Amino acid sequence: MDPLFLDRRRWLQAAASAAATLWLPRAAWSQPRLQQDPFTLGVASGSPSPDGMVLWTRLQLPTGAPAATVRWEVAHDAAFTRIVRSGQSQALPELAHSVHAEVQGLAPDRWYHYRFMAGDAVSPVGRTRTLPAPDAAVARLRIAYASCQRWEHGYFTAWRHMRADEPDLVLFLGDYIYEYAGASHPVRPVPGGWVMTLEDYRARYALYKGDADLQAIHAACPWISTWDDHEVMNDYAGTTAGFSGAGSPPDTDFKARRAAAYQAYYEHMPLRAATLTRAAAGLLAGEEVRLYGTQRLGRLGRLVLLDDRQYRDAQVCNKGGRLGSSFLDVAGCPNWDDPRRTLLGETQQAWLEAELARPEAGWTVFGQQTLFGQRDTKRGPGQTLWNDGWDGYRAARSRVTGALQANRVRDVVLLGGDVHENWVGHVKADYDRPDSETLGVEFCGTSISSRAFARKTLADELAENPHFVFADIERKGYGIAEFTPGRLVTSLRVLDDVARSDSGVQTLARFTVQAGRPLIEREA
Repeated sequence: MDPLFLDRRRWLQAAASAAATLWLPRAAWSQPRLQQDPFTLGVASGSPSPDGMVLWTRLQLPTGAPAATVRWEVAHDAAFTRIVRSGQSQALPELAHSVHAEVQGLAPDRWYHYRFMAGDAVSPVGRTRTLPAPDAAVARLRIAYASCQRWEHGYFTAWRHMRADEPDLVLFLGDYIYEYAGASHPVRPVPGGWVMTLEDYRARYALYKGDADLQAIHAACPWISTWDDHEVMNDYAGTTAGFSGAGSPPDTDFKARRAAAYQAYYEHMPLRAATLTRAAAGLLAGEEVRLYGTQRLGRLGRLVLLDDRQYRDAQVCNKGGRLGSSFLDVAGCPNWDDPRRTLLGETQQAWLEAELARPEAGWTVFGQQTLFGQRDTKRGPGQTLWNDGWDGYRAARSRVTGALQANRVRDVVLLGGDVHENWVGHVKADYDRPDSETLGVEFCGTSISSRAFARKTLADELAENPHFVFADIERKGYGIAEFTPGRLVTSLRVLDDVARSDSGVQTLARFTVQAGRPLIEREA
């Protein structure tokens, strides 16, 4: 049997056992010998439910250190005088000594504090919350959405300002790390070279997790996350490698690299063990770390999280026939609208259509990786589209809009990332017909720090694509989407200068959408 299969099987088994809460007598605890603080990567929470969440940390222990028992506590107060849940979890070397404590039995729709203990060391205190009960009335929910944080391109100051905005949860939409060896004109250099192996991915996550502003927002509220391409490799598609640029090392076994990247992602994010839904052979064959799913937000609505990277077909009509992505001329690309091509994969697509067929009151909020609306970059006749997002998979997008129409889904909001720019627009039944039915609204956010393509065509692009009502291609930051039963208010928050660690922040624009009326109105 393939030794790589055995390694993956062992860590999948380790993930399942490490997620279980242990009830061990103190004498049975495996105590690490600590020469320094093991909690330098901080704490985090995520995957919230009405009665619990996942609490995460990763111990920084010496190479070769054995498993360690980590204690955790959840309390009503930051001083931990009113503890409501506690337990022990194993930090296993097979999972880089990460901890994923799955807490249950909490009250819905309320805030809690948590901490970890290993030996005599105590972690920073984190703050988290449960989701509302499915049938509960919810007056307000503030969701911060963000994506694309490249170390070399700027400071993560946006997270500091987001924390001050006090969101109820963070929706992260991909590109948590970048795999590159560096960048031209870096704001801060990235050590370690190209990220290729499991140890490389672990080291890159540790670098990012060491950022104080990122640690602080993780400790401030729970996260719900999906990924895009750079958690593995630029522009990869399913089990097909992407293209990271000139000078990048060759991929001799892309499936093994992808499996290593997926393992490192699990090790460093507050995910449930149930996300590992397939055995080791499945990871190597292209299946599956399941990130997509639905979470109820009480009677306020539902959050539909998608994964458009893991299951997609390869991009078509790349210039020069290379792997990865490029602009495509629709007239010269006969495979572009092939109905057999998929972005979500057959299983996820069937799940999504079944989910949209369920009658649900309130907002239907999509968390997905990229720009959904068509963006033709060529002024006048003909179309030039970027083939790495929904524009490159026309039939896949039509299946989603078709399901929205067929099921008369109301109050649809799509949140996205990837493009490193702010784009605000209406979701259309047919983007080639401006008078077609408006099915919802879209807020595709800019990046935390990653640079956008420099160009001077924004006015032309807006004129060519009238379903978009606003765009900004320069500033970095995040969005705040505040939902109430009657309306959505979305604020685009942008930094003054991403190259300054002390940058200020401002609201670039604010938009209102009334429930029952898919029309974006910009506030003065």
